[in-house]
Amino acid sequence: MADTRLIQGRYRLLDLIGRGGMGEVWRARDEALGRRVAVKCLKPTGPQRDRSATRVMRERFRREARVAAALQHRGVTVVHDFGEDDGVLYLVMELLEGRNLGQLLDDNERRPLPVADIVDIAEQIAGALAYTHAQGVIHRDLKPANIMRLADGTVKICDFGIARLGHDAGFTSRLTGTGVAMGTPHYMSPEQIGAGPVDHRSDLYSLGCVLYEIATGAPPFNQEDAWAVLISHRDTVPEPLRAHRPDLPGFFDVIVRDLLAKTPQDRPPDAAELRRRITAGRLGQDPHHFPALPVRQTVRQTARGDRLPPWTRGMTTGHKATAAWPVPPGHTAGLTGAWTSPAGPGAAGLAPGRPTPSPEQLSALASRHNAGLSLGMRGRWDEACEVHRAVAAARERILGPDHPDTLGSRYEIGYTLSRTGRMTEALHAFGQVAEGRERTLGPDHPETLAARQETAYVLGRLRRHAEAHQVYVAVLASRERTMGPEHPDTLSCRHNLAFNLGRLGRVEESYRLAHEVARARARVLGATHPDTLVTRYEVAYALGRLGRWPEALDAYLEVAAARAHALGHDHPDTLAARYEVGISLGRLGRSAEALELYQGLVADRTRLYGPTDPETLRARHGLAVNLGRLTRWEEALAESRDVSAIRARVLGAEHPDTLVSHREIAVGLGWLGRWADALTVYRQVAEARERVLGADHPDARSSRNDEAHCLAILRGQPGP
Repeated sequence: MADTRLIQGRYRLLDLIGRGGMGEVWRARDEALGRRVAVKCLKPTGPQRDRSATRVMRERFRREARVAAALQHRGVTVVHDFGEDDGVLYLVMELLEGRNLGQLLDDNERRPLPVADIVDIAEQIAGALAYTHAQGVIHRDLKPANIMRLADGTVKICDFGIARLGHDAGFTSRLTGTGVAMGTPHYMSPEQIGAGPVDHRSDLYSLGCVLYEIATGAPPFNQEDAWAVLISHRDTVPEPLRAHRPDLPGFFDVIVRDLLAKTPQDRPPDAAELRRRITAGRLGQDPHHFPALPVRQTVRQTARGDRLPPWTRGMTTGHKATAAWPVPPGHTAGLTGAWTSPAGPGAAGLAPGRPTPSPEQLSALASRHNAGLSLGMRGRWDEACEVHRAVAAARERILGPDHPDTLGSRYEIGYTLSRTGRMTEALHAFGQVAEGRERTLGPDHPETLAARQETAYVLGRLRRHAEAHQVYVAVLASRERTMGPEHPDTLSCRHNLAFNLGRLGRVEESYRLAHEVARARARVLGATHPDTLVTRYEVAYALGRLGRWPEALDAYLEVAAARAHALGHDHPDTLAARYEVGISLGRLGRSAEALELYQGLVADRTRLYGPTDPETLRARHGLAVNLGRLTRWEEALAESRDVSAIRARVLGAEHPDTLVSHREIAVGLGWLGRWADALTVYRQVAEARERVLGADHPDARSSRNDEAHCLAILRGQPGP
């Protein structure tokens, strides 16, 4: 359709502003009224469509137009006109100047939106849905792309193109086809998935999915395979919002939880009640004004005969989020988002004579693979590892050991092993993946480099920093050559190299490289991007190790402030930066300020994670140290004893953090003149560190020096 076309002699199409599965949206000018409008044009029907289907499509479009045109509400896009011109069906709507919620997230690099904006958006959408539902209209495809936020903050629901009238569901079902549910997988309600009866509460479920995404950056079920997403909607209870975003108010967490109830009767009764609850929570009213609705927290197991409807088979959710790279010659895109080798003897990735796997086999394995990813996202790493092992074995049997899908499963095995502290096994797994990917994809392929970089990371965790350094240097050279010096993956490798240099004792080099990476990430990603802030955090750490504590303090303060603004006051990364601010203040002799900071940090961590969380205890340890620096030794000793006892119970008696607190008890005893008691504790710490770390470890040698110093004082009694 040319950009000079005039529709019905009135609407001049100016430029294309959107294209979807059903048609196009154009910016246009209403020549009769002299105003700008948006014109949605349904794709012309081709000769392959029979007349019956064409009639159905036209009837559905006219019904959409009449329904949408009847809606008059601040939160709903206004429809001005509709009709047909030269075989093209069109809908004339108000032209909105703003961004949809998906674009807002993309603009924010998929970081969640601020709390105040989320609550405001939720309240406005609830109000708009209350109106449309009262008119008997169900949207049925509510998603971030269909919700616009204008420049003045107004939120509008767009595209009631698949709306059905609640009192006329039967007719719409016939129009849409038997057994075909409308909607988008990431936002579909369980009843839509099962092709069961759908009412206004299905929109509420979809709204819950949208709010979950703008509050966390990802929808509640974020698997790449659509079939796995649909199963999760039906069977899996999503993690609470505050598990990902502790700064969200409690009332909002409860509201979203209720919206995502599996059965409609467990959700809020209607959008009007939902809006009332949001308003009450925003105004800080007592929780009884918005009581939690009962939610059945059971996960239904899938029985053999309890399957998703046939229309879900073979669905995908879009392109896998990986770096662009040419598909190896002779291979085609497969169901898993990687590639599938051609069948037959000698086909790459498949052993000679290996039979071609069926699409059903590949789809089932992809779903199981994504189930393993989902388990990992919920922190169930041991279970995730077992799932990935089973999938890897099956993929190796039907695809071959070097097929990218097989290697992808083995990569996930390595990742889960690293998350559970089984570093030696993880190193072996990543090594196998790197070798297989190099044979299949080549040494410079991004997937090969990713496996080699993980190998270096695990080597570092095993304290084999010299070997890790060699791998990082080689991977970095390849990334710079193939991707360029400022590609995000290249910068990630340079960051890891800087970190590893510091652990090798090459602190000055570590500082210089981290400083360069921080500046580059600020240019490429933005000054407040989380990755940029991670590198700026490493710069501050290196400054501290170089004894440049005033600069380190300034750097940590900047990171803490930026993280609080970008991620929220209660985000774990923000809290970590605040902890380091306290360390820097103490090193500079500003112990009173450090003590005040740690008191606030302990209160925040206790509120968010509980009194026995390791990071809460770390903050309490910092509090004890600064009490001592202020010569409040009785208080310091009591705090250290309490922290040491809790750490022994939670982490183990010989955990490094427990031993640090145990040593602080000895320090307090010494300053109180109780040197014999202090000697006993110093010896206990030294013996434990030798058992755990080895006699030559710096901490073990330091403990023996503590013991010798204490003995010397006991012999001469000169005082500390």
